[in-house]
Amino acid sequence: EVQLVESGGGLVQPGGSLRLSCAASGFAFERYTMNWVRQAPGKGLEWVSTLNPAGTWTSYADSVKGRFTSSRDNARNMMFLQMINLKPEDTAVYYCGKPGEPPVGQGTQVTVSV
Repeated sequence: EVQLVESGGGLVQPGGSLRLSCAASGFAFERYTMNWVRQAPGKGLEWVSTLNPAGTWTSYADSVKGRFTSSRDNARNMMFLQMINLKPEDTAVYYCGKPGEPPVGQGTQVTVSV
């Protein structure tokens, strides 16, 4: 059974930083391209970033480019999203997952507010 467990969210002030983690199990994590997506209150899923299996290539949404960095540790079946200079519009539930598939985890809430 595929399991993805996101963690690391929280409440942070504008300009602050957070590091999200995603723990994967139940599939050959090291073989898969992985995404981060997010869902803001009242809105649909928004793609945030894509990371190739080796962790050597990434792509980011324009809204987060230069502020978010995705990485992975295949030995630990984990991926990460380092977020800096957070803005109120980054407030959302963040999910990790395989491209083209709906989130399977509960996500982690990120709230950016004064």
